[in-house]
Amino acid sequence: MIEYLKEAGNMRKKVDPVIKAKAALEAYKGELTIAEIATKYQVHPNMVTKWKRELLDSAAAIFDHKKEKQQAAETQEKIDDLHKNIGELTMERDWLKKKLQILE
Repeated sequence: MIEYLKEAGNMRKKVDPVIKAKAALEAYKGELTIAEIATKYQVHPNMVTKWKRELLDSAAAIFDHKKEKQQAAETQEKIDDLHKNIGELTMERDWLKKKLQILE
């Protein structure tokens, strides 16, 4: 799907990531020329070349599970810290409630 966005007087296309992936894969396969792929998806040939380069540059990341595990561990650590803060704030609030009741 291609959407047209109007930014600062220019009409820009916003291309669906699925189409970008398909065009990049077709360019990688080499069965069609870049110009044919660009015509097929109604985009500029430079965009197809750019998407192909991005696909090849980021392909190794698909198989890099260590990075995913590290990100998951960091996320879990942040969640644990937030739960700790919630617990501390809850205790502080309860303590303040008791002190307020004593003063009333």
